[in-house]
Amino acid sequence: MVDTFIQPYLSDHEACSPSINMSDPKPQAQKLGELMCMVTTQILWQPAADWVQQRASGSSLVCRVGSGQATYHRFDPQRKLHQITYGLRMIQAKHQPVTASGWLSTREIQKRGYFSGELSTLNLLAHTCCHEFAHLLQHSAGKRYRGSVHNRHFYNILDELHESGLAEATREALATRASEHQVPLSNAQFQLPDPALQPSPWQVDDPVMFVSGTQEFQGEIIRVNRKTCTVKGTGKFQGQRYRVPLSMLQRTH
Repeated sequence: MVDTFIQPYLSDHEACSPSINMSDPKPQAQKLGELMCMVTTQILWQPAADWVQQRASGSSLVCRVGSGQATYHRFDPQRKLHQITYGLRMIQAKHQPVTASGWLSTREIQKRGYFSGELSTLNLLAHTCCHEFAHLLQHSAGKRYRGSVHNRHFYNILDELHESGLAEATREALATRASEHQVPLSNAQFQLPDPALQPSPWQVDDPVMFVSGTQEFQGEIIRVNRKTCTVKGTGKFQGQRYRVPLSMLQRTH
């Protein structure tokens, strides 16, 4: 499932973001994504591989960096292949408070007290690795259901990753790899901006699009709220409505 932030009407998972203050941000974000893949494989997958393979013999994992913002776990039953994708624009978005505020991983750190509830780029990216790997374990345990993805079984697994020390090991490994490869990765704690003080760039009737998982949705804004917009689906999405965080919206023209 994707780490985005669609709130029901849709679901959750990782959006369009303003420009990020990183020098040459795309190559650096690409490298950070590759390091996240490395850490996921070495720190999270290796201890769990035997358990996963007992439930589906021959199962393997491949991690990749996607070109957009979608961040998700997927399983191919024919090849018995787990795939975790970390979106390039998700990585960029988690470098600044204003663009990090809408993500599910941000809310989880704050509300569940992961990493002592402290938000930083390092904590957000490390937790993203744990979040997507928890989906892998959830799927392997047969506890992921259609319409019930971020359920109590998922959060039991995610809590265990943090309580067992694996999340902290992931965080430390990611910081170490970034330092070794001379890729900037800040551990400086930041506070999220007050949404009430941020002017909305959106208006009713604006044509917009947003992404959840691997699917792109299109529609028109019918209501501008303090933190979200209500979007009426257009085209093949006609008849549907979504409540979408402001940071996730993109103009279609």
